[in-house]
Amino acid sequence: MATHDIEIRSAAADLRPLVLARRETIEAGLPEDERILVPAPRRTLRVANGIAEFVRDCLPGPRALLVDNLHEADATDRELLRVLSRRVSDLTLAVGSPEPPWGAARPVDAPVRETPDGDAGGYVASDGTGDDPVAHEAYRALPPGERARLHDARAAELGPEYDLGALPYHREHGSDRAAALRSLWAAVDHCVAEGFLEAVADLGLRGLRLAEPGSDLWWRFTQRTATALAGLGHRDRALELYERARRVSVDPAVHAASAYGTAMLDARNPVPAERDLPRARGWINEAIAISTLLPDRRQRAFKLGFDQNGRALIELREGRVARALDLVQSAIDLAERDLPPQAHPVHRMVLFANRAQLLARTGRPADALRDLDRAIAIDPAFPDHYLDRGNLLLELGRADEALADYETAIRVSPPLPEAYYNRAELRLAEGDLARARDDLDHVIELDPEYVNAYVNRAGVLEMLGEHDAARRDVETGLGLDPGNAHLLGVLGQLETAAGRFAEARAAFDEALSADPALGSAWANRAILRFETDDAAGAVDDLTRALELGEDAALYYNRATALAVLGRDLDAEQDLRRAHALAPDDAEISQALERHDKAG
Repeated sequence: MATHDIEIRSAAADLRPLVLARRETIEAGLPEDERILVPAPRRTLRVANGIAEFVRDCLPGPRALLVDNLHEADATDRELLRVLSRRVSDLTLAVGSPEPPWGAARPVDAPVRETPDGDAGGYVASDGTGDDPVAHEAYRALPPGERARLHDARAAELGPEYDLGALPYHREHGSDRAAALRSLWAAVDHCVAEGFLEAVADLGLRGLRLAEPGSDLWWRFTQRTATALAGLGHRDRALELYERARRVSVDPAVHAASAYGTAMLDARNPVPAERDLPRARGWINEAIAISTLLPDRRQRAFKLGFDQNGRALIELREGRVARALDLVQSAIDLAERDLPPQAHPVHRMVLFANRAQLLARTGRPADALRDLDRAIAIDPAFPDHYLDRGNLLLELGRADEALADYETAIRVSPPLPEAYYNRAELRLAEGDLARARDDLDHVIELDPEYVNAYVNRAGVLEMLGEHDAARRDVETGLGLDPGNAHLLGVLGQLETAAGRFAEARAAFDEALSADPALGSAWANRAILRFETDDAAGAVDDLTRALELGEDAALYYNRATALAVLGRDLDAEQDLRRAHALAPDDAEISQALERHDKAG
């Protein structure tokens, strides 16, 4: 159980007293206004995989799970059940639902049970989300004091950190509205911290219907709900909430935060063509202008620094890396000058990590490493920065240190596909195909939609001569991402090896149309052209590949094609350049010796 403490405490808050927090980020001990990180939507998949591994490895089999009313489960619960059915081989999953379950489950017919009549306690335990009319009526029939007692008990289950008694709007605990809001806010706050964004959106909208417009809690519900909706891709609905906040509130902090949130809807849009960066710049400038005028020095230092960090993202998206770096530096200066030394550690951590990325882009890897060291020192249990530092170390040729960082990320996090993927890339660079394949197998087991894992595993399988398995990975990957240039390039290699040259040429052409900067596709199309007696075309493709990056093998191959064309002086130059880049390569050295003897 200790190995899966994060997952169990995340999914079952009522078990927290029984499960010691062995791996815990610093956010857990911070006041609400300093907990600024919102987990990415994919965190729920990490949690689901961790629970599946707990069930598989720690609970004796045979195992069975009965699930009623599956059609009413939220997205997070459905994800967990899919992962359990896929990863726990001896699990019998009995599903009660009028809808067919997913194909990977092995369903057993089971009756759909209704919520017990009059279960007012169950309605409260659902945080007001239950829709059984009998239970709701029983809840409404309770005396106000009893309703408040049930809600207070529910909030206590979720932990004392969710006590809202200090908020002015919630001092009237005799009111059923105040009690319901108390429970809803406790649930929203928990779900935000755990990354349960679907639940945040649902519960937050319920809270907004009950909260007094313009009140402190109304704004908290608004901000959390808009953030969740944006993370789920519902940017238009998030924008509606920010617009409503601007219409209702006259609080400068609300207007600054709404302007920031609106700017990020554009800046963080995952589809580059849909970003309106000039519009984002206008909104972030408004946020900065308001935050600059905030009277409290500490609040101003945090909010202004937060907004400047947001503008840095926009500058980066527009290609102004130096300006982005200046803005992040300004935010760090504000924090160091105007915030107490121990205040807002997560804010500082984010700024150091962002400055590290920008320093690396500007060719200052040593400074970038120092900033990543600072970020990790602030919260050694936060996994993402180990991945960033590992990637930078790998670029610097410090593979052992990079490996240590990837394995630390694996240790401190629920099952993390990215860490295994990065370790696979390191092993590929070292030529360890077997262990790279093992890691890629595990990535796909954790996340069957991880397209890049199919790209790399297909390449590994092709190198190992397992062409049928490689083709299956290519087909699966293209099913997820039909225009993926890397997968099309691997398909071209497979078709070349199979002697289907027309199909290979079509695959390479499509890959290069999708990504003209894909050097491997130019190089492999050159091999195809050479093998089909088009040495001149091979030279052209290898020249394009070399324009994208020098490589000894490319020079060697071009020298071979040039020799066929009778261009011996050009071939000699390429062989000498290949030898300079790879002086220990026996094949290149022998070719150069033969050329010198022939000359």
